[in-house]
Amino acid sequence: MSIALTCQGLARSFGGVQAVKGVSLSLPAGQVTALVGPNGAGKTTVFNLITGNLRADAGQASLHGKPIMGLKPWQVARAGVARSFQDLRLFQHMTVRDNVLAATEPSGWFWQPGGAASRAARLARAEAAMEAAGIAGVADARAVDLAYAERKFLSMARILAAEANVWLLDEPASGLDLSSRTRFQDLLKAARAQGVAICLIEHNLDVVMALADRIAFLDRGEVLAEGEPQAIMRDPKLAAIYFGDRK
Repeated sequence: MSIALTCQGLARSFGGVQAVKGVSLSLPAGQVTALVGPNGAGKTTVFNLITGNLRADAGQASLHGKPIMGLKPWQVARAGVARSFQDLRLFQHMTVRDNVLAATEPSGWFWQPGGAASRAARLARAEAAMEAAGIAGVADARAVDLAYAERKFLSMARILAAEANVWLLDEPASGLDLSSRTRFQDLLKAARAQGVAICLIEHNLDVVMALADRIAFLDRGEVLAEGEPQAIMRDPKLAAIYFGDRK
């Protein structure tokens, strides 16, 4: 099994609070790994450390064997790690198409060769991403005018257009109705089949169980358990922690 991204011993403190304590993870290509745990477990902080949005106090991260710890977020993105955020971070007053085109930015610098052919290729990538995400019909609408579910799928279309082979998705299915969740799950299954390594933070356990090949359970900044989803979710001690019934 090819491992796309690994991190070892990630740690980060905020003042006197150690939010992440020696977290180690491996993300295999063509699999979905779910980070599961109660609120405040450190899941989003782990994403922020991997992507350079926060500086780690300790630990390492590697993408296809090459160190990425210490790189800036845009450098990690260009290396092949795509990230979604809970607050989506769309360009609200740009069209859907232009939002997606922005994800192809590294191949669109004005000084790069290619001219009209390069622009056409970028547009084709954007159109394909919108089609795959099911938002081609609103390509000319502004992001701010979209319904909530459409904004979620716009966020996913940008990840598709970036052609990254590692996806870090933070609560991507939150707030979606059943039909939209099904669309989302189909999109991730297609990406997994193409060899993308996906790491998913998601509180909807139905989504987790439908998608995850493996689960890493975090609590108070530590990985308490890692393994097959059914085994993890059947563990009574982990269930008690997740649902706030710890002794």
